[in-house]
Amino acid sequence: MTLVNIHPDEFPVDAALVQALLSVQFPHWASLPIEPVRSTGTDNAIFRLGDALAVRLPRRASAAAGVEKEQTWLPRIAHHLPLAAPRLLGRGKPGCGYPFNWSVCSWLGGESAMHGQLKGCTQAADDLASYIRVLHGLDTSGGPAPGEHNFWRGVPLAARDEYARTSIDALRGLLDVGLITAAWELALRVPAWSGPLVWIHGDIQASNLLVRDGRLTAVIDFGGLAVGDPACDLMVAWSMFSGEQRETFRTAVSVDDATWARGRGWALSQAVVALPYYLQSSAQIAGASLRTIAEVLSESPLD
Repeated sequence: MTLVNIHPDEFPVDAALVQALLSVQFPHWASLPIEPVRSTGTDNAIFRLGDALAVRLPRRASAAAGVEKEQTWLPRIAHHLPLAAPRLLGRGKPGCGYPFNWSVCSWLGGESAMHGQLKGCTQAADDLASYIRVLHGLDTSGGPAPGEHNFWRGVPLAARDEYARTSIDALRGLLDVGLITAAWELALRVPAWSGPLVWIHGDIQASNLLVRDGRLTAVIDFGGLAVGDPACDLMVAWSMFSGEQRETFRTAVSVDDATWARGRGWALSQAVVALPYYLQSSAQIAGASLRTIAEVLSESPLD
């Protein structure tokens, strides 16, 4: 299987490059079979290495800082979290013409929640809410503020206004931009977070959740990790849940009304930004973005 390029500025990565990097930097793993992994992730190319390992390589420069930060911080917080996370086993360096740091991690079994196994499962909503509560309660000493390294996840919503409006305008002719703009402006009127900043994953969505036997087992891809507004991690309420599942999640995550409303704004802004960007390159991401926008609009009190 060949990995498909998603971004125009991607560095070409294939199994031959992985083999070359391993041979130089981790020769004890170089004899293991290497297999590209089909993933909806857009920041890293992933290869399975033998039965127990995975290799993650940033696809482009904007994702490289996330890997370096993940290598620093995930080992410090992962053991506190109630669901599994990849364990860092090797810190790869640039080489063989490849310009970025990269990682060798433990392979976590299970299936991506993108396949819909958790649809309608209130236990999954409760488990994920519990995970988020624990993450948001961890000590943030020295943790990085949101920035370019995590695509500004966790900043005040107002900081995303220009970007969001440009993206909404790009949807003209495809969706009702007037209705979407009204929902976005409603989110901007919600008071900004005034409490302590918390650890956020930054990209909790179905593609970064693993499932086994109908239960949520792991959270992956911590490139969005930062210390910021907790509302950012609530996007999943609209991108993955609906109806009773969303209500279960809201009750279990136990946030104030303003944080919930900002979470809705985060879900909308991420979806409207992703939709025009991936409309031609990823039908799966575009479809997920359309569903998220519909969920937000169905719930936003716009009258």
